[in-house]
Amino acid sequence: MIQPTVGFIVFGVHKDGLRDPMGTPFIDDALIANAKTALREAGLALVEHETVIASKREAAEALRRMKHDGNVDAVVLFSGTWVWAAHLVGAVRDIALGGKAVLLWTHPGSQGWRPVGGLVLHGGLLEIGVPHRFVYGGLDEPDTIGRIVSYARAAHLKNKLNLATIGAFGGRGMGQTCGAADPSQWMRVFGIDIDSRDTTELIRTAEQIRASQIEALRPRLKELFGEAPEPNPVNDRSIRLYLALKQIVEREHFDFYTIQSFPGLADDYSATCFAQSMMLEDGHGTSTLGDFNTALTVLLLTRLSRERVYYGDLQHIDRKTREIKIIGDGACPPSLAGKLGPAGFATHGIPTEGEAGGLSVRLICKVGEGVLARLGRVNGEFQMVLARATIFEPPADQIEKRLNECGIPFWPHGFVTAHCDIDALLQHWTNEYACLGYGEDLYPALADFCGLTGIQAILL
Repeated sequence: MIQPTVGFIVFGVHKDGLRDPMGTPFIDDALIANAKTALREAGLALVEHETVIASKREAAEALRRMKHDGNVDAVVLFSGTWVWAAHLVGAVRDIALGGKAVLLWTHPGSQGWRPVGGLVLHGGLLEIGVPHRFVYGGLDEPDTIGRIVSYARAAHLKNKLNLATIGAFGGRGMGQTCGAADPSQWMRVFGIDIDSRDTTELIRTAEQIRASQIEALRPRLKELFGEAPEPNPVNDRSIRLYLALKQIVEREHFDFYTIQSFPGLADDYSATCFAQSMMLEDGHGTSTLGDFNTALTVLLLTRLSRERVYYGDLQHIDRKTREIKIIGDGACPPSLAGKLGPAGFATHGIPTEGEAGGLSVRLICKVGEGVLARLGRVNGEFQMVLARATIFEPPADQIEKRLNECGIPFWPHGFVTAHCDIDALLQHWTNEYACLGYGEDLYPALADFCGLTGIQAILL
């Protein structure tokens, strides 16, 4: 899970202990200290600028420092008192053009004339077209801190994508039209380079995995699944493929990846179910079928969430109850297993989608609150669909029946209630895959990410 870093700068003309006619300092030092504490307690790291800025020189110095600090994702400009906006907007414009997110925070209160300073700077930035978020609210109000934190987390996501690389193993799987990528568009919008490798390199690397490496993995598999898989050639290839994937992804410095899976690799060597499950468990953003949009969605969710991420088919949707069954084709991080369906091993089981066979994962996702997300393209332009969701486990006496409904009971199941208009979700959804992330705080952060990157957010 990420920890964003924000630069914290206080602005105001009447500073350095200057008092109002009632004898009270215009700038409330105790309030500023408490504001910083509130942000730290909410999970943000702060880079503080000690000088309250008012002049053009002070603004340029402070914001230049934040601009060149690679750890700073966003700048929080805290209104200390009123200010001459013209002294600040040039430096704020400069840091925004450099890719840092800008947030103005005005704490309510008549003392100090803070709203005047906040509003005049907000209006000045609107006038010259500098993107920013304006937050007016108290540090003791959860929604105020929440808006600041979600914006900072979104800025961190955006910054970490810049200069990132996605690796593509093989080509398009199963004739996917809705997961293809335009390399120029990905570089323009996100700053991401697309690199590719043939799956033959995966097979070659997998065959070079030593028996001692497989044996060294068995204690971890017993921890995740309660047992290690039975040694046999099919299972052995599944494990080798995972270790090969991990080796190449780390060697090539891929920030995330997508893999064709089938046709090709799953027919020639092994289905990718187990390998994908373990890579998700290791915290890698990934997808199958060469689906770039799912891979990026999974990466974003993985970086935001305290839990691992599950992607699978929207296998059944009940419009009346808003229940959705998400069934992945054998791939799911084992740590998401709930009480009724602990993680176990199964087989891929579909010869038309991988004659070589291979290990897969069976489980029922644990209960929790989260989000359904999907990055996609409509007429060539990015959009992201977001819906809040509750993950539940069916009653124990109904589990067998519910698993048998799809005809493939041994694949991982997630039972989800979507908190949205199902018809609207279906009309806007751009793929058969759903990406499921755990955490109520994912929704606002992803919505803010869309705002920062210019993606249309479909908020359901």
